[in-house]
Amino acid sequence: MNKQLIECVPNISEGRDIAKINAITAVVETVEGVKLLDVDPGKATNRTVITFVGEPENVIEAAFRVIKKAAELIDMSKHFGEHPRFGATDVCPLVPISGITLEEAAVFAHKLGERVGKELGIPGYYYENAATSETRKNLASCRSGEYEGLKEKLVNPTWKPDFGPAEFNESVAKSGAIAISARDFLIAYNINLNTTSTRRANAIAFDIREAGRVKYENGVSGKVILDKNGEPVRIPGKLKAVKGIGWFIEEYGIAQISYNLTNINITPMHIAFDETEKCSIERGLRVTGSELIGLIPLKAMLDAGDYFLRKQQRSLGISEEEKIKIAVKSLGLDDLKPFNPNEKIIEYLLKGGTKKLIDLAVSGFAEETAAESIAPGGGSISAYVGALGVSLGTMVANLSAHKAGWDEKWEFYSDWAVKGQAYKNKLLQLVDEDTNAFNKIIEGFRMPKSTDEEKEARKLAIEKATIYATEIPFEVMETACNSMEVMQAMLKEGMQSSLSDAGVGVLCARTAVVGAYFNVRINAKDIKDRVFAEDILAKGEKIYQKAIAVEKEVIKYINSKM
Repeated sequence: MNKQLIECVPNISEGRDIAKINAITAVVETVEGVKLLDVDPGKATNRTVITFVGEPENVIEAAFRVIKKAAELIDMSKHFGEHPRFGATDVCPLVPISGITLEEAAVFAHKLGERVGKELGIPGYYYENAATSETRKNLASCRSGEYEGLKEKLVNPTWKPDFGPAEFNESVAKSGAIAISARDFLIAYNINLNTTSTRRANAIAFDIREAGRVKYENGVSGKVILDKNGEPVRIPGKLKAVKGIGWFIEEYGIAQISYNLTNINITPMHIAFDETEKCSIERGLRVTGSELIGLIPLKAMLDAGDYFLRKQQRSLGISEEEKIKIAVKSLGLDDLKPFNPNEKIIEYLLKGGTKKLIDLAVSGFAEETAAESIAPGGGSISAYVGALGVSLGTMVANLSAHKAGWDEKWEFYSDWAVKGQAYKNKLLQLVDEDTNAFNKIIEGFRMPKSTDEEKEARKLAIEKATIYATEIPFEVMETACNSMEVMQAMLKEGMQSSLSDAGVGVLCARTAVVGAYFNVRINAKDIKDRVFAEDILAKGEKIYQKAIAVEKEVIKYINSKM
C-alpha cells in the first residue's frame, strides 16, 4: 500500500538567465504526478538546483525532460561559473523518500542514464550508489577535468562513459556530459545553543561530527600530530555520516551547530539532537531547540516521534499527527519560528489539493454518502466501519499502556496499538480505493463502441475494472477480519473497564467483513473469468464464516464478564 516516492535534484549549468531557468523547470510540471518543490539559482556559481518529487517512473520522465530542455537551451562551450561542472545538466541524483530502497533507486538511475545516452546522445557516468565501479563512486572523480577536459576524457579507455557517445562531437560540445546517481537523503539541520560563542559551538560540533578534530601534542596550543603520510591525525567524533560546524546567527542572536546529516539511516535527526544535548551539558551549555533547513521525509519525523515516545515509555500506537507533535516539541523545531508539517514534510507537500473521502468531516462523509450519486457505496462504508472498529481496539491498547501500575507492560500494549494503527491505516486507504475501483467500471462502460476494436477494448477494460472492484472489497474483508485480533487481545488482556469498547470494535469489524463480502459477491457474478471468480468467492466465504464465529465467541465472552 506504501506509495513509492523518490526525490530528484538535477543541477543545471545556468543560474543567471531567469527565462532559461523558467523554461527548463517548467517541463517538470508537464509530467502528471510530479511536484516541483524548489528552484534555487546561484549567480556566482551560474548554477541552479531543482528539486521535485513523485513516483519513480514519473520522476525519471520529468528528469529526462529537464535534461533534454537544458541541452537545448544551454551551450556549455560558453559557460563560466565558480562551481565545478561538465554538463548542461551537470548532476542528476535520485533520492529514495518512501517505499523504495537505495538499490531500487539505482535501477531507476540506470534506466534514466540509458535513455539519456540513446535518445539525447549525451555521455555520462553513474556515481555514488549507482556507480559501476569503485573508481566512479566519487562525483569529483567522475567530473575531474570538468568541461574543459572532456574532449580527452571521453576517449580515455579508463573513463569510457557508462552511457552515451565516447566522443566529443558537435552535440556533446554543446551539451557536455552528465553524472547520474542514487544517493541517500541529506538533511540540513541546525541545533540551537544558549550561548553566543562560536568557539563553544565548534567544540561540540567536533565532539559529534564524523571527522572529529585534529589531534595536538599538548592541547590546541601544541603542534599538530601527523601520521606517516604527513597528514594530521584526527580524533573521530561520536556519529557517522555527520558533518558539522559551529557558527553565530546574528538574526537569532545565538550560536548554532550546523549539521549535514548525509545518511539518516545511519544517524537520524533525533540521535544527532540527543548526542548534541549530552555534549552540551558536559560543556556547561544547553540545547534550546533546533531548526530544519529544507524538507524532510515523513518517516524521519515519525521515527523521531517513536524515539521520544520510547524514552517516555509511552505507547507507539498513536496517530501520525500526534507522533509529529511529539517530534516537533522534543526536538524544539518550533524554537525559533513556527514549524508547519504541511510545508516541511515531503509527503504532505505532495498531497496538494487531492480530495479524499477520508479527509471529510463525519457529517460531510455522511452527506456525501447520502447524496444522489452511486459512490461512495457499501464497499467504502464497510472499510470505514472496519477502521472505526479497530480504532476502538487500538484505543483500549493505548489506555492500557498508560494505566497506572501497568508500567512494566507498556511495550506489550504498545505493540498491539501499533498493529491496530496499521490495520486502521490500511482500511482508511481502502475507503477511497473502493470508490476509485467502482469508478473504473463506470469509465469502462463509457468507452466508445463503434468499431470491433473499440468494442474489444471496452470489454477488456470492463473485465479488468470488475476484477479490481472485486479484489478491493476482498482486501477489506481480509484486513477487517485480521484486525479482530487486536480487539480479542484487549478483551482478555486490556483494561476491563473498556470491555464494551473492544466488543463494539469486534462488531464493527464483523460488519465490515459481511458488508465487503456482499460487494465481492455482487461484483464477482459479472466477471467473465470464472476460475478467478470462483476462487475469490471461496476465499471470501472462509473469511466470512471466520468473522461470524469470532463475533459469537466474543459476545459469549462479554456476556460472561458482565
